[in-house]
Amino acid sequence: MPRTFLVVIDGLGIGAQEDAADYGDAGADTLGKVSRITQIRLPNFEKLGLGNIRPLHSIEQNRFPMASYGKMREVSPGKDSTTGHWELAGIHLEKPFPTYPDGFPEEVIQKFCRGLRLQGVLCNLPYSGTRVIEDYGNEHVDSGLPIVYTSADSVFQVACHTEVISLNKLYEWCEYARSKVMTGVHTVGRVIARPFAGEPGAFTRISEKRHDYSLIPPEPNLMSILQSHRIQTFSIGKIIDLFAGKGFTQSRPVKSNAEGISQLLSLMSENIKDSFTFVNLIDTDQIYGHRQDPAGFALCLEEIDRAIPSIYEKLADDDVIIITGDHGNDPADDSTDHTREFVPLLAIRKSSEPGKSLGTRKTFSDAAASILDAHGMKSDLPGTSFLGEMSGLMPLKAGRF
Repeated sequence: MPRTFLVVIDGLGIGAQEDAADYGDAGADTLGKVSRITQIRLPNFEKLGLGNIRPLHSIEQNRFPMASYGKMREVSPGKDSTTGHWELAGIHLEKPFPTYPDGFPEEVIQKFCRGLRLQGVLCNLPYSGTRVIEDYGNEHVDSGLPIVYTSADSVFQVACHTEVISLNKLYEWCEYARSKVMTGVHTVGRVIARPFAGEPGAFTRISEKRHDYSLIPPEPNLMSILQSHRIQTFSIGKIIDLFAGKGFTQSRPVKSNAEGISQLLSLMSENIKDSFTFVNLIDTDQIYGHRQDPAGFALCLEEIDRAIPSIYEKLADDDVIIITGDHGNDPADDSTDHTREFVPLLAIRKSSEPGKSLGTRKTFSDAAASILDAHGMKSDLPGTSFLGEMSGLMPLKAGRF
């Protein structure tokens, strides 16, 4: 009756994929550049084997890593959170969600406005989430018109000041956009409510009140299969939003990585056998990657690094934990957008033998196949389990925290 855990460090890429140039991301290297620029030291990630995946400037290799290690390739077209997390759960997309590099077409905006009886919207361009409220916040406060914008990802985002448009009203507008506007050829990956507060010149996003409206994921997927076998499934962070509220026994929303880690440790302490926990740690992406802040990105990774010994100590011998990313978000490139990158793979099944190299996996979905394998299941989902390639019980050689 094992427990399995899939921990996604949002935006943690480990080098451009072969097709990165098709996405404008040739040379993207989130972890490589953060390592080189900041000289970050991650002693606990080093013990797991993060530095064994590929050479990194300030993260060393470990002769006896405590995790099996490798990297995973995304095969679904795209580089957004929905696509990445869905592929981790065994869902492959045949075509990308639509994106809008020139803003949304007039028919989309008219349909949104007509259905909600709005006189218009502001912006309607690809924009940084922090800059858009700086540039359009005053006009929004004066006019009451919502700020509608997108990014390089497949998103329809609506930003409103909470003293101008109530949270409930903003959520209603986004629900309408999800169900009535962004459909058909305009079926974006997510509609996102982006509330903000503050005074002119000092507007701030209220990230904990953000709400994502995703598509209902196709089935079967990792969670639907687990639930069909009466295995409890838990969401920590924004996972529940990326799967449109489907597939989870319980959801635990969080405001920060620190709270996400705390919730993970709390859930591990409850020792719920035959369970799966899907975790998203968002700060690397939302706060630092999109704001092109390598130093902040490094501090965020250090925070996660400090939590690794506590997480490891709560693992039972038959538990499996996988630590990975969902896409890149290179904070040192010329864009504030996600990047098409491989993601690191660290897989722990507590034993005394050093971890093995898992190489370059053909798809993110190897994570789903491995989790099902840990629960004694096989499925028709894409992906290949790597559990058989990992270590078994042997004389003590691996390191300790």
